[in-house]
Amino acid sequence: MVTSNETRPATGPEPGAPAPARPVRRPDIGARFLQLLEALWRPAILLGVVFFFWWLAADRAWVPNYLVPTPGQVWDKIFGEWSSLMHHSYVTLYETVIGFALASVLGLGTAVLIAYSRTMDKALYPIVLFAQVIPKIAIAPLLVVWFGNGLAPKIILAVLIAFFPVVISGVAGLRSTDPELLELSATMGASRWQTFRKIRFPNALPHLMAGEKVAVTLAVVGAVVGEFVGASEGLGYILLLANGNLDSALLFAALILMSLIGILLFVVVEVAEALLIPWHASRRSATPLTTS
Repeated sequence: MVTSNETRPATGPEPGAPAPARPVRRPDIGARFLQLLEALWRPAILLGVVFFFWWLAADRAWVPNYLVPTPGQVWDKIFGEWSSLMHHSYVTLYETVIGFALASVLGLGTAVLIAYSRTMDKALYPIVLFAQVIPKIAIAPLLVVWFGNGLAPKIILAVLIAFFPVVISGVAGLRSTDPELLELSATMGASRWQTFRKIRFPNALPHLMAGEKVAVTLAVVGAVVGEFVGASEGLGYILLLANGNLDSALLFAALILMSLIGILLFVVVEVAEALLIPWHASRRSATPLTTS
């Protein structure tokens, strides 16, 4: 016999009763700020040490000032010629982005041909390797003769330098697909395009994005190398101009802006990777790198 003082078992909500409201989970801004600080304090300290020794060497004249300017001189040069440097930075950025985009499209297409066709593998792989080992600075004057002093030679050099990492990473990714998944898709009647879109390409994305990170930084190098040979604008042209005039402050300013372009584009690719493959182990901050 159950008395009125005994606790009755909990039951669910009455039929027709409104469901209890779930608490809204707001982003913890403080936690994200702490994560940002955790990611930035080490490189910030390292950069601070580098800048300190740079300032010390220049201020104490350990190295002649016309070779190594002080950070203040470089800062004054950047803001004194801000509009001109921004124009030349934009030119280099434009050449880099166009070259990187073309290298990504052509590299992925070549990787697909190599991964899907044994004939293309035997025919294209040696040519791709041969093109990679040729020093790009050696063919830059020839490209200027063929295409003039416009943007074309710089973009072509950026494509040639950034092309190889995309091909290699794309082929590695497309060939890393589990054969059992391919057999399963074939059993279920999937076409080659459906297999590529649903299985092969998503599986290849981690490898491909790693190659894209390398390619986007190399594209900056390719654009600047093209500007070395024949150009009237761009950061490569500024480097040559500063070197000829022994203007070390302008030289350092151009190098810093060039590095910032590379870092900016790398971050863009990193963000794209986080959006495309958030499920991959490399995107999980809590994934341990060692077993200890």
